[in-house]
Amino acid sequence: MRLFIAVAAATMLFASVAKAETIRILMETVPDTRYIQELLPEFEEASGIDVEIEAISYIDMHSKLVPQLISPQGSYDLIVVDFYWVGEFTKAGWLMPLDDLAARDGVDVDVYVPKLMDLVGRVDGVLYMLPFYNYSMAVIYRQDLIDDPAEQAAFKEQYGIDLRVPETWDEYWKQVQFFTRDNDGDGQRDFYGTVIQGQRGDCISMQWANYLYSQGGRYHDENWNPLLDSPEAIRAMEYYRDAVVNYSPAGSEAYCFDEAFNVMAQGRAYSFVTFNILYAGFEDPESSTVAGKVGIAPNPGGGLNGGWGWAIPNSSPNVEAAWTFIKWAESADVAKRRALLGGAPTQAPIFTDPDVVAARPYYPILGEILAGTQDFPVFTYTTEFVEEVGRELNLAAIGEKPIPEAMADAQRELRELLIKDGKIAE
Repeated sequence: MRLFIAVAAATMLFASVAKAETIRILMETVPDTRYIQELLPEFEEASGIDVEIEAISYIDMHSKLVPQLISPQGSYDLIVVDFYWVGEFTKAGWLMPLDDLAARDGVDVDVYVPKLMDLVGRVDGVLYMLPFYNYSMAVIYRQDLIDDPAEQAAFKEQYGIDLRVPETWDEYWKQVQFFTRDNDGDGQRDFYGTVIQGQRGDCISMQWANYLYSQGGRYHDENWNPLLDSPEAIRAMEYYRDAVVNYSPAGSEAYCFDEAFNVMAQGRAYSFVTFNILYAGFEDPESSTVAGKVGIAPNPGGGLNGGWGWAIPNSSPNVEAAWTFIKWAESADVAKRRALLGGAPTQAPIFTDPDVVAARPYYPILGEILAGTQDFPVFTYTTEFVEEVGRELNLAAIGEKPIPEAMADAQRELRELLIKDGKIAE
């Protein structure tokens, strides 16, 4: 019976594509891309559509995409769009509205988490994307250390509070301090309370955002007036600088998430404020020495909301075939199977699906993390903002600029870009 239902569903899904075609997709080299690639032969066999996925590193994607999007007929039938680029791509008119296609084929867009539809779904009420995966940020920590009676007793004696999964920034920071230590007894720190990914640009911008939210800070107010020189922003950078100097490995101000992941995966750190999609890697014995020892919890004050969406460029040579692929990739069955493999869901029911929870018990927590996330500034010049403000954050983190000066410069950079975009007046 299950086989019959699957065949019938596939027949309906692919009915609109009558001939063999080839579509090209540009994607980032992340786990969810790999899971799509693993399932791809099923789509190709059922649809008669050949799929060429070009998976490249994030750093190369924007520069490779823009010339194709500008062209009247580009090389890519389908793309994935980072939330950084949503403002730029939609304002330039490069993405095809999907409302008519979704309505025609009865695609239920209400299954998606509202925060993700707002981030990588609808723009000004128009559906441009279907959310592909989320990379909301959270605190990944060593659960085995929290559960250790000796650690509990020592922490209680030192701070007068229980050692538990941190719920406030004060609790978390005490734990960062407590677990930074010299385990070898040679006078040098070799186990760290946290890991900083302080590389200039995207890496520091995304991680520092969590420090900002933890202090009650925001990038801008409801009228887009920038707030990067606020007391909360300055305090967030003071914590970040403190982590670089005292609680993270030497050189981590130049780390991106790969280097930071390796420190935690090698059992050399207590915690890491990072993307939820890395959690599955920490639980994989092939890539981690701490499998079975880690937990994940919301960042105090909310973590960064991040995500990617499927989009069809206006320059797509094969719109119908591309749309057929999106419907398959975002079907309930495939979305669930991606989650079972360790993917980062965007559809609300998956976070509590009994089969998914049985295989990956932490998924309800991922849903809670996503529900409490805070948004990054998304506007036409987000890409430039990340580079310019990320430079100032890095200079403050490594001590090359006093924190108030760096944050004042970051404030000026953001303000100029918002004026350029028409968000605020001069």
